[in-house]
Amino acid sequence: MSPEVTLLIPTYNAGPEFPERLARMMGQELDRSLEILVIDSGSTDGTVELLAAQPVRLIRIPNSEFNHGLTRQLGVREARGDIVALTVQDACPQDRHWLQRLVDCFRDPRTAGAYSRQLPRPDANPFIKSRLSGWTAAELEPRVQSVESAEQFAALPPLEKLAAVAFDNVSSSVRRSVALKIPFRERQFGEDLDWGLRVVLAGHRLVFEPRSVVIHSHDKSIWYEFKRVYLDHQNLHRLLGVHTVPAWSNVKASSKSEILRLRRLVREDQDLGRIAKLHWRLRAIPFGFTQNLAQYLGARSVAKLAAGHAGYGFLDRLLRRGV
Repeated sequence: MSPEVTLLIPTYNAGPEFPERLARMMGQELDRSLEILVIDSGSTDGTVELLAAQPVRLIRIPNSEFNHGLTRQLGVREARGDIVALTVQDACPQDRHWLQRLVDCFRDPRTAGAYSRQLPRPDANPFIKSRLSGWTAAELEPRVQSVESAEQFAALPPLEKLAAVAFDNVSSSVRRSVALKIPFRERQFGEDLDWGLRVVLAGHRLVFEPRSVVIHSHDKSIWYEFKRVYLDHQNLHRLLGVHTVPAWSNVKASSKSEILRLRRLVREDQDLGRIAKLHWRLRAIPFGFTQNLAQYLGARSVAKLAAGHAGYGFLDRLLRRGV
Protein backbone atom coordinates (compact mmCIF):
# COMPACT_ATOMS: atom_id res chain seq x y z
CA MET A 1 0.00 0.00 0.00
CA SER A 2 1.47 3.37 -1.01
CA PRO A 3 2.12 5.92 1.73
CA GLU A 4 -0.06 9.02 1.78
CA VAL A 5 2.72 11.39 2.87
CA THR A 6 6.40 11.51 1.93
CA LEU A 7 8.86 13.37 4.15
CA LEU A 8 11.81 14.45 2.00
CA ILE A 9 15.15 15.30 3.64
CA PRO A 10 18.24 16.27 1.63
CA THR A 11 21.45 15.47 3.53
CA TYR A 12 25.16 16.14 3.26
CA ASN A 13 27.47 15.51 6.22
CA ALA A 14 24.55 16.08 8.56
CA GLY A 15 26.66 16.12 11.72
CA PRO A 16 26.39 14.77 15.26
CA GLU A 17 23.01 16.37 16.04
CA PHE A 18 21.28 14.74 13.07
CA PRO A 19 20.39 11.41 14.76
CA GLU A 20 18.29 13.26 17.37
CA ARG A 21 16.61 15.43 14.71
CA LEU A 22 15.86 12.40 12.56
CA ALA A 23 14.37 10.63 15.57
CA ARG A 24 12.08 13.59 16.22
CA MET A 25 10.97 13.55 12.58
CA MET A 26 10.36 9.81 12.68
CA GLY A 27 8.45 10.16 15.95
CA GLN A 28 5.73 12.41 14.58
CA GLU A 29 2.10 11.59 15.37
CA LEU A 30 0.38 11.43 11.99
CA ASP A 31 -3.11 10.21 11.09
CA ARG A 32 -2.00 8.68 7.79
CA SER A 33 0.77 6.53 6.39
CA LEU A 34 4.24 8.03 6.01
CA GLU A 35 7.47 7.27 4.21
CA ILE A 36 10.76 9.08 4.77
CA LEU A 37 12.82 9.71 1.66
CA VAL A 38 16.40 10.95 2.02
CA ILE A 39 18.56 12.21 -0.83
CA ASP A 40 22.19 12.26 0.25
CA SER A 41 24.71 14.14 -1.88
CA GLY A 42 27.99 12.48 -0.98
CA SER A 43 28.23 12.46 2.82
CA THR A 44 31.50 11.17 4.26
CA ASP A 45 30.86 11.69 8.00
CA GLY A 46 28.76 8.60 8.75
CA THR A 47 25.41 10.09 7.71
CA VAL A 48 24.87 7.42 5.04
CA GLU A 49 25.71 4.60 7.44
CA LEU A 50 23.24 6.00 9.98
CA LEU A 51 20.51 6.23 7.35
CA ALA A 52 21.16 2.70 6.08
CA ALA A 53 20.21 1.39 9.52
CA GLN A 54 16.94 3.36 9.64
CA PRO A 55 13.53 2.63 8.04
CA VAL A 56 14.02 5.27 5.35
CA ARG A 57 14.32 5.16 1.59
CA LEU A 58 17.75 6.44 0.60
CA ILE A 59 18.79 7.88 -2.76
CA ARG A 60 22.46 8.77 -3.21
CA ILE A 61 23.70 11.34 -5.73
CA PRO A 62 27.18 12.82 -6.33
CA ASN A 63 27.81 16.09 -4.52
CA SER A 64 28.39 17.78 -7.88
CA GLU A 65 24.77 17.01 -8.85
CA PHE A 66 23.17 18.68 -5.85
CA ASN A 67 21.01 21.70 -6.65
CA HIS A 68 18.48 23.26 -4.30
CA GLY A 69 15.72 23.17 -6.90
CA LEU A 70 16.51 20.09 -8.99
CA THR A 71 17.33 17.83 -6.04
CA ARG A 72 14.03 18.65 -4.38
CA GLN A 73 12.23 18.04 -7.65
CA LEU A 74 13.95 14.65 -7.88
CA GLY A 75 12.47 13.92 -4.47
CA VAL A 76 9.01 15.02 -5.60
CA ARG A 77 9.22 12.67 -8.60
CA GLU A 78 10.43 9.77 -6.45
CA ALA A 79 7.89 10.38 -3.67
CA ARG A 80 5.04 7.91 -3.27
CA GLY A 81 2.82 10.17 -1.15
CA ASP A 82 0.26 12.62 -2.48
CA ILE A 83 1.67 15.20 -0.07
CA VAL A 84 5.43 15.79 0.04
CA ALA A 85 6.81 17.45 3.15
CA LEU A 86 10.18 19.10 2.70
CA THR A 87 12.66 20.01 5.38
CA VAL A 88 16.41 20.34 5.92
CA GLN A 89 18.82 18.24 7.91
CA ASP A 90 19.36 20.86 10.62
CA ALA A 91 15.70 21.73 11.29
CA CYS A 92 14.29 20.21 14.48
CA PRO A 93 10.53 19.78 15.00
CA GLN A 94 9.40 21.52 18.16
CA ASP A 95 6.85 18.82 19.02
CA ARG A 96 5.21 15.62 17.76
CA HIS A 97 2.49 17.51 15.84
CA TRP A 98 4.72 19.50 13.46
CA LEU A 99 4.02 17.30 10.46
CA GLN A 100 0.31 16.74 11.14
CA ARG A 101 -0.35 20.46 11.19
CA LEU A 102 1.36 20.88 7.83
CA VAL A 103 -0.56 17.98 6.31
CA ASP A 104 -3.89 19.29 7.62
CA CYS A 105 -3.52 22.37 5.41
CA PHE A 106 -4.30 20.20 2.37
CA ARG A 107 -7.88 19.53 3.42
CA ASP A 108 -8.62 22.55 1.24
CA PRO A 109 -8.23 21.29 -2.34
CA ARG A 110 -7.05 24.74 -3.40
CA THR A 111 -3.92 24.46 -1.24
CA ALA A 112 -0.76 23.78 -3.25
CA GLY A 113 1.77 24.30 -0.47
CA ALA A 114 2.11 25.03 3.22
CA TYR A 115 5.01 26.11 5.39
CA SER A 116 5.88 26.23 9.07
CA ARG A 117 6.87 28.78 11.64
CA GLN A 118 10.60 28.93 12.35
CA LEU A 119 12.20 29.71 15.71
CA PRO A 120 15.94 30.30 16.20
CA ARG A 121 18.01 27.92 18.27
CA PRO A 122 18.28 28.96 21.94
CA ASP A 123 22.02 29.58 21.48
CA ALA A 124 21.58 31.73 18.34
CA ASN A 125 23.36 35.06 18.44
CA PRO A 126 21.24 38.20 19.02
CA PHE A 127 21.61 39.50 15.45
CA ILE A 128 20.38 36.27 13.87
CA LYS A 129 17.49 36.08 16.35
CA SER A 130 16.49 39.59 15.36
CA ARG A 131 16.69 38.93 11.63
CA LEU A 132 14.67 35.73 11.83
CA SER A 133 12.00 37.48 13.88
CA GLY A 134 11.36 39.76 10.92
CA TRP A 135 10.83 36.98 8.38
CA THR A 136 7.28 36.04 7.47
CA ALA A 137 7.89 32.48 8.70
CA ALA A 138 8.30 33.81 12.25
CA GLU A 139 4.83 35.30 12.55
CA LEU A 140 2.19 34.06 14.99
CA GLU A 141 -0.97 34.36 12.90
CA PRO A 142 -1.96 31.84 10.20
CA ARG A 143 -2.24 33.15 6.69
CA VAL A 144 -3.64 32.06 3.33
CA GLN A 145 -1.76 33.53 0.37
CA SER A 146 -3.39 33.96 -3.04
CA VAL A 147 -4.04 36.60 -5.69
CA GLU A 148 -7.12 37.38 -7.75
CA SER A 149 -5.23 37.72 -11.02
CA ALA A 150 -1.81 38.30 -12.52
CA GLU A 151 -2.83 41.89 -13.21
CA GLN A 152 -3.80 42.47 -9.59
CA PHE A 153 -0.49 40.95 -8.45
CA ALA A 154 1.53 43.11 -10.87
CA ALA A 155 -0.01 46.25 -9.38
CA LEU A 156 1.14 45.43 -5.84
CA PRO A 157 4.21 47.10 -4.27
CA PRO A 158 7.22 44.73 -4.14
CA LEU A 159 7.00 43.92 -0.43
CA GLU A 160 3.28 43.13 -0.74
CA LYS A 161 4.15 40.82 -3.62
CA LEU A 162 6.61 39.08 -1.32
CA ALA A 163 3.94 38.62 1.35
CA ALA A 164 1.65 37.01 -1.24
CA VAL A 165 4.15 34.44 -2.53
CA ALA A 166 6.48 33.78 0.41
CA PHE A 167 7.37 30.12 0.87
CA ASP A 168 10.18 28.48 2.81
CA ASN A 169 11.57 24.99 2.30
CA VAL A 170 13.25 24.89 5.69
CA SER A 171 9.92 23.32 6.62
CA SER A 172 7.20 23.08 4.00
CA SER A 173 4.89 20.71 2.19
CA VAL A 174 3.57 20.56 -1.35
CA ARG A 175 0.77 18.80 -3.18
CA ARG A 176 2.71 16.37 -5.38
CA SER A 177 0.34 16.66 -8.34
CA VAL A 178 0.87 20.44 -8.40
CA ALA A 179 4.64 20.19 -7.98
CA LEU A 180 4.83 17.79 -10.92
CA LYS A 181 3.06 20.34 -13.13
CA ILE A 182 4.83 23.37 -11.64
CA PRO A 183 8.24 21.95 -10.71
CA PHE A 184 11.03 23.33 -8.58
CA ARG A 185 13.50 24.71 -11.08
CA GLU A 186 17.28 24.70 -11.17
CA ARG A 187 18.30 27.28 -8.59
CA GLN A 188 21.38 27.74 -6.45
CA PHE A 189 19.31 29.88 -4.14
CA GLY A 190 15.65 30.70 -3.50
CA GLU A 191 13.97 27.75 -5.20
CA ASP A 192 11.12 28.00 -2.68
CA LEU A 193 10.24 31.63 -3.44
CA ASP A 194 10.51 31.00 -7.19
CA TRP A 195 8.06 28.08 -6.81
CA GLY A 196 5.70 30.04 -4.58
CA LEU A 197 5.51 32.86 -7.11
CA ARG A 198 4.63 30.57 -10.01
CA VAL A 199 2.12 28.57 -7.98
CA VAL A 200 0.23 31.64 -6.76
CA LEU A 201 0.15 33.16 -10.24
CA ALA A 202 -1.28 29.85 -11.51
CA GLY A 203 -4.27 30.35 -9.19
CA HIS A 204 -3.30 28.10 -6.26
CA ARG A 205 -3.09 28.92 -2.57
CA LEU A 206 -0.20 28.82 -0.11
CA VAL A 207 -0.78 28.47 3.63
CA PHE A 208 1.41 29.64 6.50
CA GLU A 209 0.68 27.43 9.51
CA PRO A 210 2.38 28.83 12.65
CA ARG A 211 1.29 25.89 14.84
CA SER A 212 3.71 23.75 12.85
CA VAL A 213 7.05 24.80 14.32
CA VAL A 214 10.69 23.95 13.69
CA ILE A 215 13.83 25.14 15.46
CA HIS A 216 16.36 26.31 12.89
CA SER A 217 19.12 28.90 12.67
CA HIS A 218 22.81 29.22 11.83
CA ASP A 219 25.57 31.20 13.47
CA LYS A 220 27.81 32.05 10.55
CA SER A 221 30.60 34.55 9.95
CA ILE A 222 29.88 38.14 8.91
CA TRP A 223 31.39 37.30 5.51
CA TYR A 224 28.98 34.39 5.03
CA GLU A 225 25.99 36.48 6.12
CA PHE A 226 27.05 39.19 3.67
CA LYS A 227 27.08 36.65 0.81
CA ARG A 228 23.77 35.17 1.88
CA VAL A 229 21.98 38.53 2.01
CA TYR A 230 23.50 39.54 -1.33
CA LEU A 231 22.07 36.43 -3.00
CA ASP A 232 18.77 36.77 -1.17
CA HIS A 233 18.22 40.34 -2.37
CA GLN A 234 19.43 39.55 -5.86
CA ASN A 235 16.73 36.90 -5.95
CA LEU A 236 14.07 39.17 -4.42
CA HIS A 237 14.80 41.92 -6.92
CA ARG A 238 14.86 39.60 -9.91
CA LEU A 239 11.57 37.93 -9.00
CA LEU A 240 9.62 40.74 -7.33
CA GLY A 241 11.41 44.03 -7.82
CA VAL A 242 12.36 44.38 -4.13
CA HIS A 243 15.07 47.02 -3.59
CA THR A 244 15.29 47.91 0.10
CA VAL A 245 18.51 49.97 -0.20
CA PRO A 246 18.11 51.53 -3.64
CA ALA A 247 21.09 53.91 -3.80
CA TRP A 248 24.63 54.13 -2.47
CA SER A 249 23.63 57.23 -0.51
CA ASN A 250 21.13 55.05 1.39
CA VAL A 251 23.80 52.58 2.51
CA LYS A 252 25.40 54.99 4.99
CA ALA A 253 22.11 56.17 6.53
CA SER A 254 20.59 52.69 6.65
CA SER A 255 23.77 51.25 8.17
CA LYS A 256 23.85 53.89 10.91
CA SER A 257 20.23 53.20 11.80
CA GLU A 258 20.81 49.43 11.79
CA ILE A 259 23.94 49.66 13.98
CA LEU A 260 22.03 51.70 16.56
CA ARG A 261 19.17 49.18 16.47
CA LEU A 262 21.53 46.23 16.92
CA ARG A 263 23.32 47.87 19.82
CA ARG A 264 19.98 48.56 21.48
CA LEU A 265 19.10 44.87 21.09
CA VAL A 266 22.37 43.89 22.75
CA ARG A 267 21.86 46.34 25.60
CA GLU A 268 18.36 45.00 26.30
CA ASP A 269 19.27 41.30 26.00
CA GLN A 270 19.01 39.87 29.52
CA ASP A 271 20.69 36.59 28.53
CA LEU A 272 24.02 38.18 27.58
CA GLY A 273 26.77 38.74 30.12
CA ARG A 274 28.99 41.81 30.23
CA ILE A 275 31.75 40.37 28.03
CA ALA A 276 29.25 39.03 25.51
CA LYS A 277 27.50 42.39 25.32
CA LEU A 278 30.80 44.14 24.60
CA HIS A 279 31.56 41.55 21.91
CA TRP A 280 28.24 42.02 20.13
CA ARG A 281 28.29 45.81 20.48
CA LEU A 282 31.58 45.84 18.57
CA ARG A 283 30.30 43.42 15.94
CA ALA A 284 27.23 45.59 15.36
CA ILE A 285 29.33 47.98 13.23
CA PRO A 286 30.58 45.52 10.56
CA PHE A 287 27.40 43.46 10.68
CA GLY A 288 25.07 46.43 10.24
CA PHE A 289 27.13 47.91 7.41
CA THR A 290 27.61 44.68 5.45
CA GLN A 291 23.93 43.74 5.72
CA ASN A 292 22.91 47.02 4.10
CA LEU A 293 25.71 46.88 1.55
CA ALA A 294 24.63 43.37 0.58
CA GLN A 295 21.03 44.50 0.03
CA TYR A 296 22.23 47.36 -2.18
CA LEU A 297 24.64 45.23 -4.23
CA GLY A 298 22.29 42.25 -4.51
CA ALA A 299 19.45 44.19 -6.12
CA ARG A 300 21.79 46.37 -8.20
CA SER A 301 23.60 43.31 -9.56
CA VAL A 302 20.52 42.14 -11.50
CA ALA A 303 20.71 44.91 -14.10
CA LYS A 304 24.51 45.01 -14.05
CA LEU A 305 24.83 41.29 -14.75
CA ALA A 306 22.21 41.47 -17.51
CA ALA A 307 24.30 44.20 -19.14
CA GLY A 308 27.44 42.07 -18.93
CA HIS A 309 29.23 44.31 -16.41
CA ALA A 310 32.63 42.68 -15.82
CA GLY A 311 33.09 44.00 -12.29
CA TYR A 312 29.73 42.72 -11.12
CA GLY A 313 30.38 39.43 -12.90
CA PHE A 314 33.55 38.96 -10.83
CA LEU A 315 31.74 40.04 -7.63
CA ASP A 316 28.86 37.67 -8.30
CA ARG A 317 31.15 34.69 -8.82
CA LEU A 318 33.01 35.53 -5.62
CA LEU A 319 29.87 35.89 -3.51
CA ARG A 320 28.27 32.68 -4.78
CA ARG A 321 31.09 30.52 -3.48
CA GLY A 322 30.23 28.48 -0.43
CA VAL A 323 26.59 29.53 -0.05
